[in-house]
Amino acid sequence: MPSSRLLPVLVAALVLLSGCSGVLGGDTSTPTPTDAPTDTATPAPTATPTADASYTQTPHTGCQPGAIEKNGTCEPVTSGGNADIFDAENLSAITTERTTIDGTPGYLARPADDGEYPAVVMIHEWWGLNENIEHMAEILAGHGYVVFAVDLYDGEVATNSSEASRLSGQVRENPDVAVSKMSRAVAGLRERTDTTERVASLGWCFGGGQSLQLSLSDADLNATVIYYGTLTTNESTLQRIDAPVLGVFGAEDQVVGIENVREFNRTLGDLGVEREIHVYEGANHAFANPSGESFRPEATRDAWAKTLRFLDENLKDD
Repeated sequence: MPSSRLLPVLVAALVLLSGCSGVLGGDTSTPTPTDAPTDTATPAPTATPTADASYTQTPHTGCQPGAIEKNGTCEPVTSGGNADIFDAENLSAITTERTTIDGTPGYLARPADDGEYPAVVMIHEWWGLNENIEHMAEILAGHGYVVFAVDLYDGEVATNSSEASRLSGQVRENPDVAVSKMSRAVAGLRERTDTTERVASLGWCFGGGQSLQLSLSDADLNATVIYYGTLTTNESTLQRIDAPVLGVFGAEDQVVGIENVREFNRTLGDLGVEREIHVYEGANHAFANPSGESFRPEATRDAWAKTLRFLDENLKDD
């Protein structure tokens, strides 16, 4: 049976600090101020989508240089470490459970009140579906979403970088399996009585790349959110992306380079894809993870506020 939880109501709202980010829009090649208008052009007609993985993600250690221990390892974020960054005022009571949706395992968090809510498929980092990702699912559910955090590792959770490398490598070696799992989750969410037909994807790092893979499949998402996931810039491949797209990246990311982000943005612009691409100056890879030397709380607060606004605008009724 699902367990009921009431997420805490915080007295203080999150403060969004200025000067921490930039946005790429249209055909610009350098970051512009965050309040600049973003490209809202109507997406160009897309090619017939496919359920297969459309590009190969770049393998990496999952640790930004400087945050790796001398023995080459790094540690995942601890449970609850993101509470002060992501919690907000007026979160709704929620229910949670470990379950499967259309054969895909994961963690389901939804508002406790009866009703129909938009849905989000949430995709974990290379560590797996740990308590940190479950907590993020709970927070987003408290904002009025049915959130299904998929488990692409079938119950395994990494506690060190070697385990994470092995598990993420298994997914990358069989990318179509992951795409199939996520696509079934999208279809299953749409069939639920407590959801509307609007579904988005959201993932960080490894999960950001998987969010893009899902968007390029035949899942027919209503919105796509990518936090510093590895990208493809191939125009014919990106014709299949499900717009609108929100991309969040760090200007100093050594895994997803800024030139790659700019080319991704330019290609989407050439295709007429509605998108927002935000680049945070001074931020490295995984800057929104509250562990390690790469964490930047101000940029994380700002990116999360943009994420909530983007999801609300594209998934919720006017």
